[in-house]
Parts: sequence; C-alpha cells; structure tokens
Amino acid sequence: MKKQNSEKSKSFYEHSSWYHRTKILQDNGTIKYGKKGGFKTREEADKSYEQYEKEFKNAYRTWQLSNQVNQDVSLKDYLIYWLEDVFSQRVETTTYMVTAYAVYDLILPCIERDVKLRYLNTEYLDALLQNVAQITKSAGNKGRETLNLALKEAVTAGYIKRNPVTATKPYKRTKPTITILNKAQIKKLLSAASKSNWYLEILLGLFCGLRKGEILGLKFSDFDFDQNTVSIKRQLVADTKLKKGSGKIETYSLVERDPKTQNSFRTLRVPDAVMKEVEIRRKKVETDKSRHAANYQNHDYISCQENGNPHGLSSMNKMLATLCNKCGLPHVTVHGLRHMYATILIEMKVPIVKISAMLGHGSVHTTFEYYCDVMDDNENILAFMNNAFIPVEQEE
Repeated sequence: MKKQNSEKSKSFYEHSSWYHRTKILQDNGTIKYGKKGGFKTREEADKSYEQYEKEFKNAYRTWQLSNQVNQDVSLKDYLIYWLEDVFSQRVETTTYMVTAYAVYDLILPCIERDVKLRYLNTEYLDALLQNVAQITKSAGNKGRETLNLALKEAVTAGYIKRNPVTATKPYKRTKPTITILNKAQIKKLLSAASKSNWYLEILLGLFCGLRKGEILGLKFSDFDFDQNTVSIKRQLVADTKLKKGSGKIETYSLVERDPKTQNSFRTLRVPDAVMKEVEIRRKKVETDKSRHAANYQNHDYISCQENGNPHGLSSMNKMLATLCNKCGLPHVTVHGLRHMYATILIEMKVPIVKISAMLGHGSVHTTFEYYCDVMDDNENILAFMNNAFIPVEQEE
C-alpha cells in the first residue's frame, strides 16, 4: 500500500521504503527512465530527486549544445556551457576562476530577461553591461571582455551569424592604484622588515621586481653565487578546483607552474645585500632541517615554513600589511614592491625595453601602460642599488 504524499513531494512510498523517479541521459541523447529507492524518509528521497534533476538538466543542456541540436539556446545556458565545457578545457585554473567570477557573479545575476542567443542585439547587451558596470569599477570592462570572448566562439560554432558585443559601448579598464613609498618610507619599512622572518622576500620584491608566486617558488638552486644572479624558472600558484555550475571552491592546493609568460623566464643580477640575505636564509633552513629531521619537507624553497612546506599565497601580503601598520606607512602589497622596483629603474633612466625584460612582462606594451606617466630613457642599475638603496644596518 502506498503512503499518501504531500502535494510538494516528488517521492512515493512502496516496498517498505521511499522512492523517486529518475531520468538519465544516454550518450545518443535518449532518456532512460527509472526509479531509485531505499530511502528511510520522504525528505531524503526528495533531496535525492532534486540532485538527480539538477544533474540531468546540466547533462541535457551540455549534450544539446555540444551536438548543436538546439538552435534556440538561451544566453544563460550558452554562457554556462561555454565556460564549463569549452573555455575551462584550455586555460589555467587562475584564468578559469577569474572568468567564472565574471560569468557567475557579474553577468548572470544581471540578466533580468533571458533571451535566445539568436535574438541577441547590441541594445540588449548594452543594457546588460550597464547593470554589470555598476557592481565594481572594473566590472563593465571584464563583463564585456568575457561576453565578447564567449560570443566570438558562438559565431565560430555556428550558433549566431555575428558577434553583437563588438558594437557595444566600451568600458575603460581600471588601472590598479600603485602605492609608491618615498626613500625615507622605504628605509623605515626595511628597518622593520629586517627584524622579521620576511626580510629576504621583501628585498626580492623591491630590488629584483619578482612577483609573489615567483618569490614563493624560488629555490636555493636558482641562485648563482659566483655570478650574483637568480634564474626565474617557476612560480607557486593555487591549484583550485571549482564546483561545476557554481564557481565555488571545492579543493585547494599549491603547485609549481611555469612563470606567467614566456618572457617571465629570466635571469637577473642580484644586489650584494640580497645575496648576503640568501646565505643567511640558507643557514636558517639548515637549522630547521636538523630540528625537524625526517619530518622536514625538503622542497629547496628559500621561502618556507619551519617544516619546509611553502607559505600560503596570502602570507606575504598579510605580513606587509602588519609591517605598514606598525610603521604608520601607507599599505603596500608584494605587487606594490614590484612597482617600486620599476620606478627605481625609471628614475635611473633605464630603457623601457630593458625594464620590461627585467619585470618579465609578456610585452613592452604592458610595461608602457603601467608606467608611461613616469617613463624616460638611458641606464644605470646595480651600482645604485648596491651603494644607495639598501639602507638597513644589521644590529650586532
């Protein structure tokens, strides 16, 4: 005998347990119907039903789009399909995360009236982007960039004949605010940093212009103590897996990857004072190895915790915030140290092409975009850093 279900329930009771209907999409696009039982309560069965329905809808949408059988696909469904099943297959995790944010947190919530992809026009997209642009200063630019990329591929795949994003109103890319400390402030920061465990990392950011991931990925084997050079061969980045369909983080770990661009593979001259700190750090690491013995995780990193494991990606910026607060200085980030390094080079009249190479920028145009307001010509680098810009005297 079947129990009476509530009006909202998707489940039914038979053979001493609760059941719900199932739909499973086959590889050829047909649907296999069935039922699933063994649930102790109606609530458990209802919850399972909702999960099955969600999975079926996602699978059906993906199948329709990948087989191009649905010429009436909506903008929302296409954007999710493009992000999860096309774009995510060819990009790094960090690029996917940024684009997932643009899709799930900027664009989709601003679609007040979903339309079929083939009915998209410039007026509709201008109105959508106007809403997106109100979320943050850079949202309009990022939203338009993402829509353009997605709909450009929609043209290639045959969903639409032309890309209407190209005719929409452009939004300026918001340049990041660059906090530059003066020489007196830098001396104050370095004096406080010299008493912390992060002095070497700050010097590498300020006098070698390294990115955060490049600093955390440096190994002692990357330094040539005869030539006073360091070779940038890798970066430490987050390997984050996002839950499909939501953009929420599912798993997180740190992994070694190639530097950001091909030009980011580079070898830099290192000031004497920085090399001296590398030697000091090596001795500290050797002491930590002895203390932890078999429990030490030896990755050869110059920047690591006492057990050898790498620092978290946010650790250095948190430390800088603490130091700046303590010294009463404007807040600077690791990227801010990199900007100060570039500014030092500009003040010393280093050519933009050389600055671009030393920063590891993908193009000289990137360097110009950031620093055109303070750009000049000619050169002289290492002597300035060695003789004038390492102001900290170590206490006995």
